[in-house]
Amino acid sequence: KISYIIYLTDVEPLWQDKDGGRLELYEAIPENAEKKSRCVPGALPVKTILPAFNSMAYFVVQPGVSFHSVQEVFCDRPRLSIQGWYHAKDAPQQIENATLQRLKSTCKGEDTEGVFHPMPKDEEQCEKDLLSEEDRAFLGIYINKVFLTDESLNAIRSRFEEESSVQLRHFLVDEWCSKIKDAIKKKDENDQLGNGMPSLDYNVGVGGNWKVVGPAHKQRFLEYQGDDTPTGCEGSDLCAGKYLHQIKALLFQSAAFGRWIGLLTSLGYPLGYRGKIRRFRPGLDYTVAHYGILTTNAVLDSTLCFCSGDGKQCTFDEATGELIGSDDDAVWESGDVGGFECYIAADESGEDQGPDAEYDEEDDTKLLSVSASNNTLSLVYRDPGTMRFVKYVGCGAPSSRWDLALEYDVDNEGDSDVYDEDGEHQNAGASKKE
Repeated sequence: KISYIIYLTDVEPLWQDKDGGRLELYEAIPENAEKKSRCVPGALPVKTILPAFNSMAYFVVQPGVSFHSVQEVFCDRPRLSIQGWYHAKDAPQQIENATLQRLKSTCKGEDTEGVFHPMPKDEEQCEKDLLSEEDRAFLGIYINKVFLTDESLNAIRSRFEEESSVQLRHFLVDEWCSKIKDAIKKKDENDQLGNGMPSLDYNVGVGGNWKVVGPAHKQRFLEYQGDDTPTGCEGSDLCAGKYLHQIKALLFQSAAFGRWIGLLTSLGYPLGYRGKIRRFRPGLDYTVAHYGILTTNAVLDSTLCFCSGDGKQCTFDEATGELIGSDDDAVWESGDVGGFECYIAADESGEDQGPDAEYDEEDDTKLLSVSASNNTLSLVYRDPGTMRFVKYVGCGAPSSRWDLALEYDVDNEGDSDVYDEDGEHQNAGASKKE
């Protein structure tokens, strides 16, 4: 019924905003604006409370209405507190709307990334099951040519068929990589983010075509919502979002790229695509694994990541127990600052293990973890029983994590799936890859 927190932080020096650790309270907003529906928390808190020594916070606990969280502690001091609840005689109303229950009870496919858009297709060229010289010339404008040779295609295909995933470092050519890296570096510097400089402004980076995405119990990040016109850049921030949007519109949505990933993965030409351009800000952003992101059919995840560092694979020194590489590459690869994308198996056995079973640190359902790495393309075959999330990016991260995250609908069983004019998937029949 009532939750209370008594803060026992240091008396001297007094806890300040720069130390973080605020109690965050969120407004409950309708999940569906078109009709009366259950509520979800907004993307950003409407009130925060500093954990000052010998102070007490309390609030009514009402499932589906009261939402709270705790901001990351930015300092190296402990945020001590005593927390407890006063329970009523009867269980609260709408207990099924409690956050953990909802994360696990959400219907499969409820929160997938919108409808698939049909891929452009040259039937005659696709039937040849190879890349033409025109394809290679077009792809070479964007993609490192090492990934376009027959030798590389065969080697990558073999690895993907064995492991159902592959990461391609130094993916874009230097011209595109340099433009994007310079743009994101300048944007992070202007926003004063990265390397232990957490922003106290939840709206940092919001503006123009960058919108904050929630709800907070499932995700928070910035999404670039520009139009589909691959025009030049305007503005003073060197258009980090516009550069990524150009890669999405010109490369990732092209027929030549569809043929390339079809050959690379042996999954064939994709039927459709959907996806987002995202920015995960240090000290602020994340996504959460939940059943609503499970797909009804297998998909191919194609995620192109940008962040600080050289994007090189670090080596492990057994003598020192340290990662050897550039400082930023080693920080990202260590996982200590988050920002990695993790794939876990959902429990679809039907056994009731409680709503928090998926979030148990001792759980052994992790299938794959992909560290943030600059100019690295990650291709992962994800079946309907797999969830994924991007780990909260800590304030100590050397930069934001920026990515172009697409899903491709793949028809590796030869089903004749089609889309209507609105991009709705009709006769969906892709089966789980064994």
